[in-house]
Amino acid sequence: MSPRWSPDLLRLALTREAQPSSDYDLNPGVVPPSGTLRRAGVLAGFYETDGRLILTKRASGLRHHPGQIALPGGKLDPTDPDETAAALREAREEIGLGPAQVRILGALPPHRTVTGFAVLPVVALVAGDFIPIPETAEVDEVFTLPFAHIADPARYRVEKRRWRGDWRAYHVAPFGPYYLWGATARMLLGLAERLRP
Repeated sequence: MSPRWSPDLLRLALTREAQPSSDYDLNPGVVPPSGTLRRAGVLAGFYETDGRLILTKRASGLRHHPGQIALPGGKLDPTDPDETAAALREAREEIGLGPAQVRILGALPPHRTVTGFAVLPVVALVAGDFIPIPETAEVDEVFTLPFAHIADPARYRVEKRRWRGDWRAYHVAPFGPYYLWGATARMLLGLAERLRP
């Protein structure tokens, strides 16, 4: 059963200990490549009033992850001091969310992707009215999912598909027409697990 929305509940969840996650967690036979991971930050922005989570559907013309559901964010630019700055910059660029409307609460542990990124999910509250302005080169759609869906571990399941010649398992949490899966689903599952009493 999903917990009821409360900003305090989100704050409490971030105080609970958790381990980093990885796209390799469900595939122990696959050895991650060695080398330095590139740093990235994504913004898990929840509306302060009702807990809806802001997500994007990536543009279908993108070279990497076209059409996938994602949190706003991306890799660190040379001008970004840290992952939080990158997440805020990307949220402004991708969906028009200004930093003045965002109150950072903390972060989840980093998540390692198969594409070689260490992604830090930055958790925040979004205050006031927000009318998304999608950057059409990067984002096809900006939408929200209810807190009840995001916060309930029972909404997440494991699926498999063939990738680069092998079967790979990954987390999914579909909602209506939105197929939430992969790294984004795994990071949000980590939050859902910390929200349990």
